Amino acid sequence: MTQANVDPAELAKFSSLAHRWWDLEGEFAPLHQINPLRLGWIDALRPLSGARVVDVGCGGGILADSMARKGANVLGIDLAEKSLKVAQLHALEAQTPNLEYRNVAAEALAAESPAQFDVVTCMEMLEHVPDPESIVRACTALVKPGGWVFFSTINRNAKSFLMAIIGAEYVLNLVPRGTHEYARLIRPNELSRYCRDAGLDTLSSRGLGYTPIPRRYALSADTSVNYMLATRRSGGGQ
Repeated sequence: MTQANVDPAELAKFSSLAHRWWDLEGEFAPLHQINPLRLGWIDALRPLSGARVVDVGCGGGILADSMARKGANVLGIDLAEKSLKVAQLHALEAQTPNLEYRNVAAEALAAESPAQFDVVTCMEMLEHVPDPESIVRACTALVKPGGWVFFSTINRNAKSFLMAIIGAEYVLNLVPRGTHEYARLIRPNELSRYCRDAGLDTLSSRGLGYTPIPRRYALSADTSVNYMLATRRSGGGQ
């Protein structure tokens, strides 16, 4: 049996905060604030209605829930059981249709259900695992030929260190201290290479910027800090 591509310290960190996933003023408030932006971007590139989607590293289900409400049939997967329980409870309370969650690794699901999904999302997750390239390969295996895979993560440079770590964690207190480790951040050219090597074509990128006053996030062309990539698996003839 191969060892799971997971950092126990990262699982413990997010598990300890699991009960706060749906607190709009809590530690995960930034995810709630950026979710309409990333959801709209994904849906504009590949309409979600009727799509079969897997959300890799779904956490408490913020994106998974919103994609299901857009009409997708969504499976959210994560290895943090406490976060999944919170996600499941919220789906029950909100009566979200066509949404289920599983405690399974991306690589294991890819071996079990290859090429079964129209869309794969993996947002704010790659920078938290020991081997992000393995996750990219798994996402590629999960999507059908011609299907879409969406990633988001944080760039690795002096600006991102100042803004995403020092600024967001220690000055503005947007996210808990220690959320991100600089050495694990991923440059866009590195993520693009992972995608290319796995068989994904990168079609679009967007940056996510934050303005402290009036505390607002916005999409932009600036990928120097937070960024998203839209990719498609080769083949499919679409």
